[in-house]
Amino acid sequence: MSKLPMKDLQGKSAGEYDISDDLLTFDKGLQAVQDAVVNYRANLRQGSASTLGKGEVAGSGKKLWKQKGTGRARTGLRQSPIWRGGGVVFGPKPRDYSRNQNRREARLAFRRAFSEKIAAGQVIVVEDLSVPQPKTREFAALMTGLGVRAPAIFVTDTVKTDVVRAARNIPRVEVTTADSLHTYQVLRYPTLVITRAAMAVIEERLLKAKGGQA
Repeated sequence: MSKLPMKDLQGKSAGEYDISDDLLTFDKGLQAVQDAVVNYRANLRQGSASTLGKGEVAGSGKKLWKQKGTGRARTGLRQSPIWRGGGVVFGPKPRDYSRNQNRREARLAFRRAFSEKIAAGQVIVVEDLSVPQPKTREFAALMTGLGVRAPAIFVTDTVKTDVVRAARNIPRVEVTTADSLHTYQVLRYPTLVITRAAMAVIEERLLKAKGGQA
């Protein structure tokens, strides 16, 4: 059994949270983690960059000056890439950067990433997560009480609007739910603060990924 420190909202020790070592993976999944991160970041790209080629730039097809006798270089269309305002050679066009990862690999990636966080002692379990008011100062005080500094991610079992509103103005702090937590978030934040109820949801996810099986 691996033991995770538990705290109350005042930062006082509330015992330990036990998680079975059978739910953790350390001997495989590195490539799955790499693929999960690459896929996630690729899917964030809009792929909307676009430039005009020589045939798309508006303008006359008239030759700018005669071929010989002017002392200047030969020229053809104003749309030529050598001219300012002309077409772009091999410029970007709208494209789809999205990539896919099958469910089995995605689950294995999450399992390996979360296992590494537990081994590094970067997971804190709290009894619950709440604020008296949806105010930034309330959440900042909560973080101070827990001894947590940004960057950090807070994970709850269900969406808690007040907590989300209180944390949204604090740089490098994110609030999410256990079923939405993904591999990139696990790797991105050095500290994970997870409620007891959310840990139960995560354990179910780890169980589904046991042995890398879907």
